[in-house]
Amino acid sequence: MCHTNGMTAVEDQFHTPVLLSEVLQYLHPREGESYLDLTGGYGGHASKVLALTRNYKGSVLVDRDETAVGHLSERFKETEVQIMHKDFCEAALELVENGHKFDLILGDFGVSSVQLDTDSRGFSFSSENNLDMRMDQSQTLTAAAVVNRWGEKELARVFEEYGEVRRGEAARVAQKIVHNRPIDTTTQLAELILRAVGGGYRRRHPATQYFQAIRIAVNDELRQIERTLELIPGLLNKGGRVGLISFHSLEDRLVKNYFAGDARRGLESQFRIVTKSPVVATRTEIDNNPRARSAKLRVAMKA
Repeated sequence: MCHTNGMTAVEDQFHTPVLLSEVLQYLHPREGESYLDLTGGYGGHASKVLALTRNYKGSVLVDRDETAVGHLSERFKETEVQIMHKDFCEAALELVENGHKFDLILGDFGVSSVQLDTDSRGFSFSSENNLDMRMDQSQTLTAAAVVNRWGEKELARVFEEYGEVRRGEAARVAQKIVHNRPIDTTTQLAELILRAVGGGYRRRHPATQYFQAIRIAVNDELRQIERTLELIPGLLNKGGRVGLISFHSLEDRLVKNYFAGDARRGLESQFRIVTKSPVVATRTEIDNNPRARSAKLRVAMKA
């Protein structure tokens, strides 16, 4: 039975799904196929995929953000799609343990536009707000805890590894933070970083990399991706396709290395690579949605 879900164009204003046409092209959803969206968000990708598969009952949408889950629940309330309020690693593990398999899997590892644009979430320093940065609002670790409680060496490591900042600069900023605690707001932290780095800037505020690093640490993003990648073979049916979208080199490197490592297994490889190089946004999409400029899509098929 085909369900209608009453979605409107207004709802898509919450979040513009990146690389949508490319996802549909390379995942090639077909009627009847089951779909797992590891990062359901506001349903932009899911609504288009499910419109093609028409298999709501056999599909699962996952998100760790309670605001997104609430929106997904409302958007798909007239369907039988399952919605899981968990991080994608925890959800993947539960689905594997329960023997669930899918024909299509999508993971979009970026921060959603809604998270970035909701000032109170503390992901951005465009306005003054509390240091939060939690994707899952129920977790206890916040950006404020990282900034105000973690040791100087640990902060420097986070900035160097997750922000891809030079070692000397990372150490200098970490020292500046520790010596100026407590730091209460996003703008206070951004201004302190700017002073620690020294000099002006042209294109990108130097705090951008540090906020990325703190966000990754707060949400344990890279380890979640690593663990989830290992679970994907157990979630895919033979001939099933998985598409993974990353937004910075650390994420993309994990995905690229995972598939490359699998390819080196030769006859024992679990995947056939569909996209030999990452698929990126067109100039038209970037003009319409500047956040798409760093998006990279890699797709593989279960052998």
